[in-house]
Amino acid sequence: MEQTERSREGGQGLTAAAVQMSSGRDVGANLAAAEAGLRAAHASGTRLAVLPENFALMADSPESRLRHAEGDEGGPIQDAIARLSRTLSMWVVAGTIALRSCDPARVRSACLVFNDRGERVARYDKIHLFDVDLGPGERYAESDAFEAGDAVVSVATPWGRLGLAICYDLRFPELFRALLDAGVEIVALPAAFTVPTGAAHWEVLVRARAIENSCYIVASAQSGQHDNGRATYGHSLIVDPWGTIQAERPEGPGIATARIDPAAVAAVRRRLPSVMHRRL
Repeated sequence: MEQTERSREGGQGLTAAAVQMSSGRDVGANLAAAEAGLRAAHASGTRLAVLPENFALMADSPESRLRHAEGDEGGPIQDAIARLSRTLSMWVVAGTIALRSCDPARVRSACLVFNDRGERVARYDKIHLFDVDLGPGERYAESDAFEAGDAVVSVATPWGRLGLAICYDLRFPELFRALLDAGVEIVALPAAFTVPTGAAHWEVLVRARAIENSCYIVASAQSGQHDNGRATYGHSLIVDPWGTIQAERPEGPGIATARIDPAAVAAVRRRLPSVMHRRL
């Protein structure tokens, strides 16, 4: 598992990792790849790792997604990540997992957080669903397969409050303002951006959300061509509260690691207190 091609280390705090993957239809193979990424992150000193959206299954049919959907009480995918987080003594943001909903034809796209004892400590269900028509071959209707969430979620960690957002959520700054109001200092953003939207908007949006809210963002992405015919952009990023890219993994499976310093959040908010100057 190759490490980031661009990273900076140093300072206090923790080492965080964005794990980039090229997931397919085989859950077992995807879980093995996720484990390889998490073990590579652990070897680099990571204490907090973020897996990408759909890390365990990039479904090639609605039937496949429903067949592998798990209950809120647990399942093989959740058990595997809980075991790894406990074995590696690492906090893991488990990208997204399909969890069953009240609608038998649809699932929830759920981002789960496991602490370093393997305990599930947070669940965020994707609020904004990707229903777009970008042109020939680039139409997506997530609401056909997914049921939207409605709750803003953050969780206390040893390094500050961690907020959760998923992929298309990145385009909705009001969600990030709600996370800011909840006291968030770090945001985990699992994603699977398309190639055209990623090339046009991914970096600028990740950096903008970090700058606007004076927080760190750990954005883990899918990358490459997938079994279902979809191509994703990659470019996993870790961005600091000043909007500086601290680590990036451009393409292909690998990890991007960087130091996260909680004191840097306070320093930026003190020096440039835009989050305190809000009028609306």
